[in-house]
Amino acid sequence: MKPQADLILTPGKRMQALCEARGISRKELANRLDIAPSQVSRILNEDTKSISSDILIKMATEFHVSTDYILGLEQKKQMERHIPMRLMSTSFKPGECLMLVNQLENPASREMAYCEYYYFTGQHDKAVNLTVLYLNHPDPMLRLSACLIHTFANLSLNRINAAKGGLRNLKIHLNQMIADNSDRRTTAMSIFVAMAAQTLLHLPVGKIPPLSDYLTELPKGMRLWGCYVLAHEAYLAQEYEKSLGIVQTCLMLSTEIYPIAMIYLNLMGAMDAMNLRQPDLARKYFMSAWQLAQPDGLIEGIGEHHGLLQGLIETCMKNDYPEDYKKIIQITYQFSYGWRRIHNPVTKEDIADNLTTTEFTIAMLANRGWTNTEIADYMTMTVRTVKQHLSSVFNKLNIDSRGQLKAYMLK
Repeated sequence: MKPQADLILTPGKRMQALCEARGISRKELANRLDIAPSQVSRILNEDTKSISSDILIKMATEFHVSTDYILGLEQKKQMERHIPMRLMSTSFKPGECLMLVNQLENPASREMAYCEYYYFTGQHDKAVNLTVLYLNHPDPMLRLSACLIHTFANLSLNRINAAKGGLRNLKIHLNQMIADNSDRRTTAMSIFVAMAAQTLLHLPVGKIPPLSDYLTELPKGMRLWGCYVLAHEAYLAQEYEKSLGIVQTCLMLSTEIYPIAMIYLNLMGAMDAMNLRQPDLARKYFMSAWQLAQPDGLIEGIGEHHGLLQGLIETCMKNDYPEDYKKIIQITYQFSYGWRRIHNPVTKEDIADNLTTTEFTIAMLANRGWTNTEIADYMTMTVRTVKQHLSSVFNKLNIDSRGQLKAYMLK
């Protein structure tokens, strides 16, 4: 419980009240926060003008309150309506991502845009450290944006309990917004976040109203990313033509460039084309995604989709962009490991977790019905090498035929 200090707006007095309510001395607080007692005294006596974000986070965690509560921000009744997922929602020229972020005047909007930038460039630690400050923010747009990024960034850092906690919070936010339903914009954002988590993690988040009914309530960039989610949903239902149709329609009708949303749409198009056995079209979509991602280093989405891209990262990047390829594969391993630790226990599926990226790619293609010769031509390797990789796959999965691969591969 929070102490009755809600009318005291200064952080030092709020922290003092929290200590008194719990019977914690300044020395004990210093030990718990792993800082010097003199530093605690300066904060509680208000001899310092600012408190570092690290101490704020530790204090909030220790007393199970929000950082906004400590800072007194929860009392603000009139608040600016923030744009959700600002970076995703905004059109900008590739290569000018950070310029856009730095030009944002509102500090909270700028920090949340940095959260997005850190996440989509694969800097997960930085993303988590910033999102923590906004998980309980009074503005629902900042709070939901932070919750989505926080969940996925922790997953890639193999902080599974934190990622699971983020999923629980998404469910709570969704249920609250649907029950209230007084603000369609906020409800739309809640549905967007829940649908994104459910579709990308292949996990049920709960009963979600149709995202298509609320797309017009979202900013255009988020609307495009929402269409990517709908296309991904069709892909998982093996409706590849429908999924590709959504992608093509969105890209044709867009008169401005929304790099983040369009990276994901093009990756979706590449995945659809691979499953329709059109590798040349798949390469075209993949390279469009890469051209949008490269100038700002927005490579997270490429790494996340490695298995579903079925070798496109290897065939399009390994030789021509070796350093970028290494970074993307690192993201792949991090995301895939965390994803399996959340996904497998819930679904009771046993998606392969001990294959190299090359082995996984070849296993995916074999599972899709590609012959060894077709795989060899596509991956620019010999048939003998393909057979060696498949033999290694069978040994690791303790199976002896292609027919048994289905249980271990992505759908």
